[in-house]
Amino acid sequence: MALYEHIFLARQDVSGQQVDALIEQYKGVIESFGGKVGRVENWGLKSLTYRIKKNRKAHYALMDITAPAAAIQEVERQMRINEDILRYMTIAVEAHEEGPSAMMQKRDRDDRPRREGDRPERGFDRDRSDRPRRPREDRA
Repeated sequence: MALYEHIFLARQDVSGQQVDALIEQYKGVIESFGGKVGRVENWGLKSLTYRIKKNRKAHYALMDITAPAAAIQEVERQMRINEDILRYMTIAVEAHEEGPSAMMQKRDRDDRPRREGDRPERGFDRDRSDRPRRPREDRA
C-alpha cells in the first residue's frame, strides 16, 4: 500500500465538531478499503490568501494515510460532491513525518536569542528629532 498526505479545507461556516465528523467520515471510507489513517491534525480556522467560493477563511485538516489508490480515489470523489469542502490535495510520500507538522510547531521569532550583528528592533519609540524636516507645500 502507498503512503499519502491528504489536506482539505472546509468552509468557514462549518463548526469544529462538524470538521471532526468529516475527518471521521473519510477515515471510515479509507478503512473500508483496507487502508489506515495515521496522524490526523486539525489546524483550525485560518485566513485564506484569496477568496475561494466567497469564503475568506477555512478550516484546515491534515491526514497521514496508508491505503490503496482506490481508497484515495473514493475519498476524493466524495470530497468533490460535498459542498462543505472547498479544496483538497493528496500527495504521495515515501515516508510519513514523525511528530507534529510544521503548521503545528510553535514558531515564535521573539523567543530566539539575539545575535551580534542583527539589526536593531524597529519601533515608534525611536527619536527622530535629529532628522531635518522637509517643508510642506501648500496645496490649493
